Amino acid sequence: MRVFVTGASGSIGSVVVPELIATGHEVLGLVRSDAAATAVAAAGGTPLRGDLTDLDSLRTGVAQADGVINLAFSNDWSNLEQGIAEEARAVQTLAAELAGSGKPFVHAGLTPMVPEHTSTEDDPDTTNGPVGGRGRNSDVVLRLAAQGVRSSVVRLPRSVHQRGSAYGFCSVLIAAAQKTGLSAYVGDGTQRWPAVNRLDAARLFRIALEDAAPGTVLHAVADEGDTMRSLAEAIGGVLALPVESAPPERFGLIGHLFALDMPSSSALTQERFGWEPTHPSLIDDLAAGDYPALG
Repeated sequence: MRVFVTGASGSIGSVVVPELIATGHEVLGLVRSDAAATAVAAAGGTPLRGDLTDLDSLRTGVAQADGVINLAFSNDWSNLEQGIAEEARAVQTLAAELAGSGKPFVHAGLTPMVPEHTSTEDDPDTTNGPVGGRGRNSDVVLRLAAQGVRSSVVRLPRSVHQRGSAYGFCSVLIAAAQKTGLSAYVGDGTQRWPAVNRLDAARLFRIALEDAAPGTVLHAVADEGDTMRSLAEAIGGVLALPVESAPPERFGLIGHLFALDMPSSSALTQERFGWEPTHPSLIDDLAAGDYPALG
C-alpha cells in the first residue's frame, strides 16, 4: 500500500520508512526541510513538504495514501504543552480525513505509567500529568475504530535507542554526564525504564499497519525495565566518570520524570502479533559507547 508517514526523517521515521519500502510498500513522507526531503528520497520514498502545524499538508498526504503512520512530535521539552497541542490538532485533522475510509491509521503513543505495576497493553493511557495530553491524543485515535478507521496505537517507551544515533531519555543522561563530569541518577536509582531498539520498533509499526484490528494497542517494548542506576553506570563506564545520585533538577525541565518508576511489558503484543525484539538492548548500546559529541 501507499503509506503517508509523518516525521518521516525523524529518529523513528528514518527507520520506519526503509522498513516499509523493504517489505513492498510505497512511502509518502512528510518533511520540513530540503535535507529531510533528500533523506526520504534516498531511502526510496517520496517527500511531501509540510509539518504537523501545516494542516493542509496533512490533508494532502491522507488523500494520496492508503494508510497513515503518525510519528511526528516536537521534542522541544522546554515547550511540551505546545508540542502536545500541535499533535492534538494534527490527530484531529487526520481523523477527519480518514473517517469512514477503512484505512489503517497507526499512531505513536507512550507506554503508560501505572504506580506499582508493570504496564501492559490492557492498561489505559496516562491522561494526567505533564505528558497526559499525549495519552488523550492516543485515546482519540483509538476511538476512530467506531468511525470506520482501522486505528491502532503503538506505545513507545521513553528510551527508543540505537547505538551512535539515538538513546531516548538516556540522551539527557549522556549529555548531562558529558557536561558535568558526573554520570548521575535520581534518588536511589531503582526506578525502572522500559526501552526498545528503534529497528525493532520500526518492524512493529509495519506490523500494526498491515495486521492490527481497529482499536488495537501494541507495546513496542524490548526491555521491561532497566534501573536508572544501571543506565548511569553503563554511561559512567564508557566515559570513565564517577556515578552518583543527583537531584532531578540536574536534568532540566523533565528531571522530575526521571524519579518515576515506569516498567512496561509487551508480552501480549508478542503473543498476538509474533513480534520478537532481536536487536541490541539499551544497556548493550550504552556499553558500546559511540555517543554523540556534546553540542
